[in-house]
Amino acid sequence: MIGRLQGLLAEKTPPMVLVDCNGVGYEVQVSMNTFYHLPALGERVTLLTQFVVREDAQLLYGFGTTAERHAFRELVKVSGVGPRTALSVLSGMSADDLTEAVATQEVGRLIKVPGIGKKTAERLLLELKGKLADALQPAGGVQPGARADIQQALCALGYSDKEAAAALKALPADVGVTEGIRLALKTLAT
Repeated sequence: MIGRLQGLLAEKTPPMVLVDCNGVGYEVQVSMNTFYHLPALGERVTLLTQFVVREDAQLLYGFGTTAERHAFRELVKVSGVGPRTALSVLSGMSADDLTEAVATQEVGRLIKVPGIGKKTAERLLLELKGKLADALQPAGGVQPGARADIQQALCALGYSDKEAAAALKALPADVGVTEGIRLALKTLAT
Protein backbone atom coordinates (compact mmCIF):
# COMPACT_ATOMS: atom_id res chain seq x y z
CA MET A 1 0.00 0.00 0.00
CA ILE A 2 2.65 2.54 1.03
CA GLY A 3 5.87 1.42 -0.65
CA ARG A 4 8.12 4.44 -0.26
CA LEU A 5 8.26 7.73 1.59
CA GLN A 6 10.24 10.75 0.53
CA GLY A 7 10.29 13.93 2.55
CA LEU A 8 12.04 15.87 5.28
CA LEU A 9 13.31 14.11 8.37
CA ALA A 10 11.41 15.88 11.16
CA GLU A 11 12.26 13.73 14.21
CA LYS A 12 14.68 10.94 15.11
CA THR A 13 13.95 8.94 18.26
CA PRO A 14 15.20 5.34 17.90
CA PRO A 15 13.63 3.23 16.56
CA MET A 16 11.02 5.77 15.41
CA VAL A 17 11.47 8.54 12.88
CA LEU A 18 9.00 11.13 11.64
CA VAL A 19 9.08 11.90 7.93
CA ASP A 20 7.28 15.06 6.81
CA CYS A 21 5.86 14.47 3.33
CA ASN A 22 4.39 17.79 2.16
CA GLY A 23 2.86 18.59 5.53
CA VAL A 24 1.82 15.06 6.48
CA GLY A 25 4.04 13.43 9.09
CA TYR A 26 4.51 9.67 8.93
CA GLU A 27 5.81 7.83 11.97
CA VAL A 28 8.08 5.08 10.72
CA GLN A 29 9.85 2.40 12.74
CA VAL A 30 13.31 1.65 11.38
CA SER A 31 16.09 -0.78 12.19
CA MET A 32 19.19 0.58 13.86
CA ASN A 33 21.15 -0.15 10.66
CA THR A 34 18.87 2.23 8.77
CA PHE A 35 18.78 4.70 11.67
CA TYR A 36 22.58 5.11 11.68
CA HIS A 37 22.54 5.99 7.96
CA LEU A 38 19.82 8.64 8.16
CA PRO A 39 20.67 12.24 7.26
CA ALA A 40 20.50 15.11 9.77
CA LEU A 41 17.16 16.55 10.90
CA GLY A 42 15.55 18.79 8.31
CA GLU A 43 17.24 17.06 5.37
CA ARG A 44 15.53 15.01 2.66
CA VAL A 45 15.19 11.30 3.27
CA THR A 46 13.84 8.40 1.21
CA LEU A 47 12.71 5.22 2.92
CA LEU A 48 11.31 2.05 1.40
CA THR A 49 8.41 0.96 3.56
CA GLN A 50 6.28 -1.97 4.64
CA PHE A 51 2.78 -1.21 5.89
CA VAL A 52 1.53 -3.66 8.54
CA VAL A 53 -2.10 -3.75 9.64
CA ARG A 54 -3.00 -5.47 12.90
CA GLU A 55 -6.33 -5.52 14.64
CA ASP A 56 -5.08 -2.95 17.18
CA ALA A 57 -2.67 -0.85 15.09
CA GLN A 58 -1.49 0.23 11.66
CA LEU A 59 2.30 0.43 11.56
CA LEU A 60 4.80 1.62 9.00
CA TYR A 61 8.30 0.13 8.90
CA GLY A 62 11.07 1.84 6.95
CA PHE A 63 14.25 0.57 5.33
CA GLY A 64 17.27 2.17 3.74
CA THR A 65 17.82 -0.59 1.16
CA THR A 66 15.79 -2.98 -0.95
CA ALA A 67 17.75 -5.89 0.54
CA GLU A 68 16.77 -4.90 4.07
CA ARG A 69 13.08 -4.62 3.16
CA HIS A 70 13.20 -7.99 1.40
CA ALA A 71 14.83 -9.58 4.46
CA PHE A 72 12.12 -8.04 6.70
CA ARG A 73 9.36 -9.41 4.47
CA GLU A 74 10.89 -12.89 4.56
CA LEU A 75 11.45 -12.74 8.32
CA VAL A 76 7.81 -11.92 9.11
CA LYS A 77 6.69 -14.93 7.05
CA VAL A 78 8.43 -17.23 9.55
CA SER A 79 6.05 -18.70 12.12
CA GLY A 80 6.39 -16.94 15.47
CA VAL A 81 8.33 -13.97 14.08
CA GLY A 82 6.45 -10.70 14.01
CA PRO A 83 7.47 -7.27 12.73
CA ARG A 84 9.06 -6.27 16.05
CA THR A 85 11.27 -9.37 16.13
CA ALA A 86 12.16 -8.95 12.45
CA LEU A 87 13.18 -5.35 13.11
CA SER A 88 15.25 -6.52 16.08
CA VAL A 89 17.08 -9.04 13.87
CA LEU A 90 17.79 -6.34 11.26
CA SER A 91 18.98 -4.01 14.02
CA GLY A 92 21.40 -6.63 15.29
CA MET A 93 22.83 -7.54 11.89
CA SER A 94 22.73 -6.20 8.36
CA ALA A 95 20.68 -7.90 5.65
CA ASP A 96 23.93 -9.15 4.07
CA ASP A 97 25.07 -10.59 7.42
CA LEU A 98 21.71 -12.31 7.83
CA THR A 99 21.98 -13.81 4.35
CA GLU A 100 25.46 -15.07 5.08
CA ALA A 101 24.35 -16.54 8.43
CA VAL A 102 21.48 -18.35 6.70
CA ALA A 103 23.73 -19.61 3.88
CA THR A 104 26.29 -20.96 6.34
CA GLN A 105 23.63 -22.08 8.87
CA GLU A 106 25.36 -20.23 11.73
CA VAL A 107 22.98 -20.39 14.71
CA GLY A 108 25.49 -18.52 16.90
CA ARG A 109 25.23 -15.31 14.88
CA LEU A 110 21.46 -15.16 15.28
CA ILE A 111 21.51 -16.04 18.98
CA LYS A 112 23.57 -12.88 19.60
CA VAL A 113 20.56 -10.78 18.55
CA PRO A 114 18.51 -9.75 21.63
CA GLY A 115 15.22 -11.64 21.80
CA ILE A 116 16.35 -14.52 19.58
CA GLY A 117 16.79 -17.84 21.34
CA LYS A 118 18.25 -21.05 19.99
CA LYS A 119 14.90 -22.51 18.85
CA THR A 120 13.89 -19.32 17.05
CA ALA A 121 17.34 -19.05 15.45
CA GLU A 122 17.14 -22.64 14.20
CA ARG A 123 13.64 -22.03 12.81
CA LEU A 124 14.85 -18.87 11.04
CA LEU A 125 17.79 -20.69 9.48
CA LEU A 126 15.57 -23.53 8.30
CA GLU A 127 12.76 -21.41 6.89
CA LEU A 128 14.92 -18.68 5.34
CA LYS A 129 17.32 -21.01 3.56
CA GLY A 130 17.37 -20.08 -0.13
CA LYS A 131 14.95 -17.15 0.26
CA LEU A 132 17.32 -14.25 0.94
CA ALA A 133 20.22 -14.73 -1.48
CA ASP A 134 18.24 -13.83 -4.60
CA ALA A 135 17.63 -10.21 -3.62
CA LEU A 136 20.95 -9.46 -1.97
CA GLN A 137 24.44 -8.88 -3.28
CA PRO A 138 26.17 -12.22 -3.46
CA ALA A 139 29.39 -12.68 -1.50
CA GLY A 140 32.41 -12.27 -3.71
CA GLY A 141 30.40 -10.64 -6.50
CA VAL A 142 29.45 -13.92 -8.22
CA GLN A 143 26.23 -13.61 -10.24
CA PRO A 144 23.21 -14.87 -8.22
CA GLY A 145 22.28 -17.67 -10.65
CA ALA A 146 25.86 -18.87 -10.98
CA ARG A 147 26.36 -18.62 -7.22
CA ALA A 148 23.39 -20.88 -6.51
CA ASP A 149 24.51 -23.43 -9.11
CA ILE A 150 28.10 -23.47 -7.84
CA GLN A 151 26.98 -23.82 -4.22
CA GLN A 152 24.55 -26.60 -5.11
CA ALA A 153 27.29 -28.46 -7.00
CA LEU A 154 29.71 -28.16 -4.08
CA CYS A 155 27.08 -29.43 -1.64
CA ALA A 156 26.30 -32.35 -3.98
CA LEU A 157 30.01 -33.21 -3.86
CA GLY A 158 29.82 -33.48 -0.07
CA TYR A 159 30.98 -30.04 1.08
CA SER A 160 28.98 -28.27 3.80
CA ASP A 161 27.09 -25.03 3.14
CA LYS A 162 29.67 -23.21 5.24
CA GLU A 163 32.60 -24.57 3.21
CA ALA A 164 30.80 -23.80 -0.07
CA ALA A 165 30.02 -20.23 1.02
CA ALA A 166 33.65 -19.67 2.02
CA ALA A 167 34.83 -20.94 -1.38
CA LEU A 168 32.34 -18.67 -3.19
CA LYS A 169 33.81 -15.59 -1.52
CA ALA A 170 37.16 -16.24 -3.18
CA LEU A 171 35.72 -16.36 -6.71
CA PRO A 172 36.04 -13.48 -9.20
CA ALA A 173 32.91 -11.48 -10.05
CA ASP A 174 32.55 -12.54 -13.68
CA VAL A 175 33.04 -16.28 -13.23
CA GLY A 176 30.75 -18.76 -14.96
CA VAL A 177 29.33 -21.90 -13.39
CA THR A 178 31.84 -24.41 -14.80
CA GLU A 179 34.88 -22.26 -14.12
CA GLY A 180 33.46 -21.30 -10.71
CA ILE A 181 33.12 -24.93 -9.67
CA ARG A 182 36.67 -25.66 -10.82
CA LEU A 183 38.09 -22.65 -8.95
CA ALA A 184 36.02 -23.39 -5.83
CA LEU A 185 37.25 -26.99 -5.77
CA LYS A 186 40.81 -25.75 -6.14
CA THR A 187 40.28 -23.36 -3.21
CA LEU A 188 38.73 -26.08 -1.06
CA ALA A 189 41.59 -28.47 -1.83
CA THR A 190 44.21 -26.13 -0.37
